[in-house]
Amino acid sequence: DNWAFLYAQRLALKQELPLHVCFCLVPKFLDATIRHYSFMLRGLQEVAEECAELNIPFHLLLGYAKDVLPTFVVEHGVGGLVTDFCPLRLPRQWVKDVRERLPEDVPFAQVDAHNIVPCWVASPKQEYSARTIRGKIHAKLPEFLTEFPPVIHHPYPPSCPAEPIAWEACYSSLQVDRTVKEVEWATPGTAAGLAVLQSFIAERLKSFSSHRNDPNKAALSNLSPWFHFGQVSTQRVILEVQKHRGKYKESVDAFVEEAVVRRELAENFCYYNENYDSVQGAYDWAQTTLKLHAKDKRPFLYKLQELEQGTTHDPLWNAAQLQMVREGKMHGFLRMYWAKKILEWTRSPEEALRFAIYLNDRYELDGRDPNGYLTLHPAGCLWSICGIHDQGWAERAIFGKIRYMNYAGCKRKFDVGQFERRYAP
Repeated sequence: DNWAFLYAQRLALKQELPLHVCFCLVPKFLDATIRHYSFMLRGLQEVAEECAELNIPFHLLLGYAKDVLPTFVVEHGVGGLVTDFCPLRLPRQWVKDVRERLPEDVPFAQVDAHNIVPCWVASPKQEYSARTIRGKIHAKLPEFLTEFPPVIHHPYPPSCPAEPIAWEACYSSLQVDRTVKEVEWATPGTAAGLAVLQSFIAERLKSFSSHRNDPNKAALSNLSPWFHFGQVSTQRVILEVQKHRGKYKESVDAFVEEAVVRRELAENFCYYNENYDSVQGAYDWAQTTLKLHAKDKRPFLYKLQELEQGTTHDPLWNAAQLQMVREGKMHGFLRMYWAKKILEWTRSPEEALRFAIYLNDRYELDGRDPNGYLTLHPAGCLWSICGIHDQGWAERAIFGKIRYMNYAGCKRKFDVGQFERRYAP
């Protein structure tokens, strides 16, 4: 279920050439830890096995693409290169670096394989809100939301087989924090991800529209880790979930809104706004209001370490933080509350955003992702702290016109005590 892979195979078949798959393993990436790398590498082991069955050699290259890929291209006489798309700064730089070092006669194509409507097709500019992008996405879905053609057993074998991969050596090459442990509930890889999809459709989809904002209810798909690492395609999930629209219309529509419209809105924001992870990326009204209230007295001030350990005065906030630390996934509704409180309890909006992104990227399995910076569900840091894709609300201390959330509001929404007991320190 990967349009970049499918396109590459189509090119190879047309030219009657072998097809190679390469993954460049970088020693560190943003605030990723062994929790994230392990999930990714175990998923890649499954990919390597699938490739072997398809007569397509899989190569794991250690190092940055610019240093290892052009050499590989020359040594293997590669005729063309196809890569995936990611709107974030670092992966975009990787693509640029590779392009500059490739032999001139090797064409290089990029395919947006993880959005249903490719980012640059959905809109040519930064969209203001879900309201402004929704119609554009829905208008293009009939064209792009189609069944995948199959990847076939490749008829042209390579002249030399892929070297066996020393997976243990890959782990030891990483320069990452090994104290943030893997999580037990999420098994990496496509097979496991598709099993989570089936359990979502069978058990949780029916209550998605009514209970997705209640952290005590099992109503979410929980698929974001597999989406993030490309182990399950959003398009596959939407195709499967939509088969149940006759039975669960409201839930299916709500799920499409979150998994397609909101998700692609986040991609749009990161692609067209180079300040997607800083206060400078916010709208003028939000920057003004945050600046006006930057010196307001904070009721509590916490250091990063106190937040990380979940030792604030607020038991609900602590429980949400501990859920993320232990499980690598915080409930979507609580991500909003969690980030807004960080704004309230730190010295400045800039510090709040820095802390929120660091914690999100370090502990969330789906951190370091456009969704983490942005979308409403799961609530991204810039929506919560800087009002991106939101509107101005009644002015108040610290928040200014940024939407406010408090403990009492959460109590009206769900049984806060039940959640706190589940994740007590």
